[in-house]
Amino acid sequence: MPTRVHPRPTAPVSREVVARWSEVPASVATDVLGGHTVIDPAIRPLRAFAAGRRLVGTAVTALCTGTDYGAVHHAIAVAEAGDVVVVECGGRNNPAIIGELLSGSARLKGVAGVIVNGAVRDSGRLREWEDFPVFTRHVNPRGPSSMEGGIVNEAISFAGARVAPGDLILGDDDGLVVIPREEAEARLEAALARVQAEHGWERELMTGRSTLDVFNVPSAI
Repeated sequence: MPTRVHPRPTAPVSREVVARWSEVPASVATDVLGGHTVIDPAIRPLRAFAAGRRLVGTAVTALCTGTDYGAVHHAIAVAEAGDVVVVECGGRNNPAIIGELLSGSARLKGVAGVIVNGAVRDSGRLREWEDFPVFTRHVNPRGPSSMEGGIVNEAISFAGARVAPGDLILGDDDGLVVIPREEAEARLEAALARVQAEHGWERELMTGRSTLDVFNVPSAI
């Protein structure tokens, strides 16, 4: 069956909201969302992030089956600058579903990064790109064998979390979290407030106050 490509969401998250989420660590976003949208932490970045940097962008989903990677090609074709290509492969370690060539094409378009519940290859080259984070579960030199199936821009189950087209993907060295598109603006101020609160707690702890005092821990017996 040929690859099916669905239209992009008609009410995308604004660029301003996306940019402000880039100020929020994945740990804070996870806490604000109650831990319900965390992606399996076994999916790791190939390259550590520089201080203060993280992956953030709107999801374009690609559902791949077997050894087919047609959906990855079509997802990159419809992706726009600032998107994150989210590739679901069922966690398979064989074959790699994306490597240097497809990732390089996405990077040239301004795609923010790629996350893969499966395998990638050309990992040495991908690690060189500071401006194009790649998260993956596995690395494998074997490539896919067909490119005529899969689905693009359909809501998927991605490594333990639901990801719909247009949802925000936020990732750093701690891992990945999904921010549902319909909650991105409503949850933003709480997330930014939590970031400021954590800065305040850090300042208090650096004065020598105990965590018991700073966090109002109930008394022990």
